[in-house]
Amino acid sequence: MDRLSFAYSPCPNDTFVFHAWAHGLVPAAPEIDVTFADIDITNGMAERGEGDILKVSYAVLPYVLDEYALLPCGGALGRGCGPLVLTRSEREPASLAGARVAVPSERSTAYLLFRLWAAAEVPGGVGEIVVLPFHEIMPAVRDGRVDAGLVIHEARFTYQNFGLHKVADMGEHWEDTTGLPIPLGAIIAKRSLGAGLLRLLAESARASVRMAWDDPEASRAYVMEHAQEMDGAVADQHIGLYVNEFTADLGEAGYAAVRGLLTRAAAEGLVPPLAPDALVLP
Repeated sequence: MDRLSFAYSPCPNDTFVFHAWAHGLVPAAPEIDVTFADIDITNGMAERGEGDILKVSYAVLPYVLDEYALLPCGGALGRGCGPLVLTRSEREPASLAGARVAVPSERSTAYLLFRLWAAAEVPGGVGEIVVLPFHEIMPAVRDGRVDAGLVIHEARFTYQNFGLHKVADMGEHWEDTTGLPIPLGAIIAKRSLGAGLLRLLAESARASVRMAWDDPEASRAYVMEHAQEMDGAVADQHIGLYVNEFTADLGEAGYAAVRGLLTRAAAEGLVPPLAPDALVLP
């Protein structure tokens, strides 16, 4: 079997989860060549059909599921882990009307959750949207280059170090209004690989998750090597928040959350509608 390409982020949750697979430690798993890329880049790769396996935003699924299948494991979905809207000083949501807001990707789940939140909480809507790599957003808010920033990943643990203030938690809004967990990052693979290989990829991802849990220290060096100078304690918090039972298997609640988000977003005209069986693994 030829080696498969796999693009995921250098964030601790991804390197923790896929350490075993990337290092050839998962029995019978297809060999992979790993590329590290920010979520905005992998979303674009998916839309162009580049890459065998990709970590992408759930928000991009309606645009790519003709060519890619959703794997039921390896992604990021949970509770209490939503994106935050941050500002330099304490502000009410309504004060963001017409504001210049930095976001990590206009195809990201974070942005989709933000749009749904803003529709309910910001009369008249926000103003200009500026796409920046997620690690540049807090400095941009701090330095006054944007009025507010939508942040993801470990920023929920570190934003106070930048002197920033939380306006709202997109995850709290989503959970309060739907009761569902928050769909963030999905693992997808090319449908052209065939049903048998797609199921093997899912099994390999699930095995890699379980091996990470069984021996957390095995991935430590790999995680910290790619953690972009992140403090070890913050990396541990990041893993603890984003790697959970939904990472091992979406299950009924996970699939309900994904369908709920994308159905609601489609009803608002934010994404194309999903076909009824679009999320089903062949």
